[in-house]
Amino acid sequence: MSDRPANGPGHAEPVFADIDAATRRLMVALDALEAAAERRRDADRDENELASRIQALGTDRSRLADELDGSLVKTRRLERTNREIAERLDAAIGTIRAVLDDDADAGVIE
Repeated sequence: MSDRPANGPGHAEPVFADIDAATRRLMVALDALEAAAERRRDADRDENELASRIQALGTDRSRLADELDGSLVKTRRLERTNREIAERLDAAIGTIRAVLDDDADAGVIE
């Protein structure tokens, strides 16, 4: 059954040595378990921070996309207005030239 001799009054020391060794192994195992649990908590905390950052980046991306869309609409509106103004200026310049040419032909301008 067991290779150990029966514990009699003369064999108390080996039993205590075995218990002491087992206690040390248990303490080492508990320390290792505690260290592993701490590493896991750190990893979970890092993972949660990363998830929060990813969510914040997604929110920023959506906001920036909305702002970009708004800027594109505004740019197109400004371009259209700019074309309309240029056309009006061209028409006004044409009218002024025609008036000046008519006045020059009539001899009004000396």
